[in-house]
Amino acid sequence: MQGAAGAPTGWGAALERGRVPRLDVLDVASPSVARMNNYLLGGKDHYPADREACERLLRIAPGAQAVAEAGHRFLLRAASHLARDHGVRQFVVFGAGLPTPLGVHQIAQRVDRRARTVYADDDPLVLAHGRALWQERRRTLTVRAGPLQAARLLGAPEVRELLDLSLPVAALFVSALHTIPEPASPARVLAQTAGVLAPGSFVAASHLVSEQPRVRCQASEAMREAAGGQWGRVRSRADVAAFFGSLRLLAPHLTDVCRWRPGSDRGAAAGSPAWAEYGGVAMIR
Repeated sequence: MQGAAGAPTGWGAALERGRVPRLDVLDVASPSVARMNNYLLGGKDHYPADREACERLLRIAPGAQAVAEAGHRFLLRAASHLARDHGVRQFVVFGAGLPTPLGVHQIAQRVDRRARTVYADDDPLVLAHGRALWQERRRTLTVRAGPLQAARLLGAPEVRELLDLSLPVAALFVSALHTIPEPASPARVLAQTAGVLAPGSFVAASHLVSEQPRVRCQASEAMREAAGGQWGRVRSRADVAAFFGSLRLLAPHLTDVCRWRPGSDRGAAAGSPAWAEYGGVAMIR
């Protein structure tokens, strides 16, 4: 959000004073997690550095491309389920990534055209593309924030103009928890977010996992290097399960995301003990 002279105001000004990258700075010589994910999903918004980093990851975890697709499909299925079966009409997508042919706001608006969606990301290219392609001020907003800023973002004036936090909101952290740099805790992020949402709201989240210590170590190192240190780590399923604490998980609880209510959506390959995305959807009571 900008003032009359073009200077950031409100939430935008607060983030300008923090660590979030400037929107007008695009470093194509270094990989970007958002652009890497775009490459793995078959998109076109990536550069040689992103492709090289992805190829390194694929040598460590050959299933990374299929798992990225499974994560994206889980995001869309979770949004559809919450809109259709639970009446959710407000969504916040953390770690939104670059626009894809079908987004959460489109899924939600198929159910109710009045549904509202906030996309949050701290990647400059994501913000530029999201605002150009998806933003529509009455129902869709793209803002600068990472998962660590989730609870604070929900109280920001420009977000409160779009969302009514006295009503249920779905906070979606799909493929986002593993991007949280240590020593910050994904469990704390989920708990703080749940703490500011109304009863009947939901939190959906997923995390890259491997049951092979060598893969966890090598993949985490490769991704931290690619992200300039602004990345977390790959964990085991047991580690991720602890992040949900006392949140009430919907069936089928925590699982490989391709197995979360797949219905007719069986296009994405399943993960494996070596590499998968693990997550679920929880209701806030």
